[in-house]
Amino acid sequence: MTKAVAVEGLSRKFGDVVALDNINFEVPAGTVMGLLGPNGAGKTTTVRVLGTILSPDRGRAEVLGHDVVREAREVRSLIGLAGQYAAVDPNLTGAENLRLIGRLVHLQRRDVEPRARELLDRFGLEDAADRPVRTYSGGMRRRLDLAAALVHRPPVLFLDEPTTGLDLQGRSDLWDMIRELVTDGTTVLLTTQYLEEADRLADRVAVVDGGRLIVNDTPAALKGKLGNTVIEMGFANEAVAIQAHTRLTGSFGDGVEREGTMIRQKSDDGARLLMNVLRSLDEEGFEPASLAVREPSLDDVFLSLTGRHAEDASKQQLTGASSG
Repeated sequence: MTKAVAVEGLSRKFGDVVALDNINFEVPAGTVMGLLGPNGAGKTTTVRVLGTILSPDRGRAEVLGHDVVREAREVRSLIGLAGQYAAVDPNLTGAENLRLIGRLVHLQRRDVEPRARELLDRFGLEDAADRPVRTYSGGMRRRLDLAAALVHRPPVLFLDEPTTGLDLQGRSDLWDMIRELVTDGTTVLLTTQYLEEADRLADRVAVVDGGRLIVNDTPAALKGKLGNTVIEMGFANEAVAIQAHTRLTGSFGDGVEREGTMIRQKSDDGARLLMNVLRSLDEEGFEPASLAVREPSLDDVFLSLTGRHAEDASKQQLTGASSG
């Protein structure tokens, strides 16, 4: 399969801060790669290097066989980039923004207006085409920003946290649009803090943390390493949870995790494990205050790899968001 993006040994520092530390991955053409991690993990820096905005300190990267440093002009003609914040002019109308982009990317004059109208229609903005963008909702601005990145029909699209600030419906609508683009043959590199987003959209997920790539696999394979079932039990207080955890660890080994008043256990045994766990607790008089049985999530993957939830990591690294 053709490689749309290839990254080898990519490293970048900002002063003493290591933003990227020997990153390696590939994105096959016509697929979605999700770069998953908290603020400060290195996701945005990776996109800026691939988008020819930053140069790496070490390593190399290619887009459709073109080096992002030595062949930056060629790379820019092949990519679309939508950052974390809408890059459109709020004082222009939606149509005016797309016509302006069309001229900047050197579309034929006769093609500028039809392409702008085509994109406005595709992204559900035709009724707002002649309104100033400052009157748009956040979701409408994000859709216009994505449309602007597609004016010149790039085969490779970089989306840096495209659904930041959107409500659930806005996120769902944008996900549908991304799926349509991939169906049409576009390759997408998507950075996100949303575990559900990576799970829903990505063919492969690369988990990055502290500038390092710590795992790269399909969402199903990542979750499969944790077993098919996750049992979560909440207890009235931490003291009881500690006692229950000790009991379950003695019966089932080190696969039992405790986080405050919550005990979590992963397994392939499903219902049989649940019955054995509850029987073991009942023998000691421990009764969970809450009980849930579910499939593993990418948050479970992040927790198992880093020892903390992705959301917690984001809060801890907000001061490093500029190198994210």
